[in-house]
Amino acid sequence: VQLVESGGGLVQPGGSLRLSCAASGFRFSSYVMSWFRQAPGKERELVAGISSTGGSTNYADSVKGRFTISRDNAKNRVYLQMNSLKLEDTAVYYCNANIWRNDYWGQGTQVTVSS
Repeated sequence: VQLVESGGGLVQPGGSLRLSCAASGFRFSSYVMSWFRQAPGKERELVAGISSTGGSTNYADSVKGRFTISRDNAKNRVYLQMNSLKLEDTAVYYCNANIWRNDYWGQGTQVTVSS
């Protein structure tokens, strides 16, 4: 299993970023995919999840209405569109696949929101 995130960077408050996660080594279309984040000194937290078909999504309360998770099963990719970014969104963002109760993680991509 390999998960490779991209798309992070430095953005001003109110700005937008789109994260992408390229997945390989497993049947991508069969599994729930999620985005987590970890800020300095804090525990890793769930940001958003999406069902295998993309028909169902869930979000942390802190990002509802601002972030959108989506997936392209033909391309084995999951995305996180982040709008109206806030200072508190600064974190390393990780792509996650839970396969047969085992968690797999990418290396993470840094998102820094700063003026």
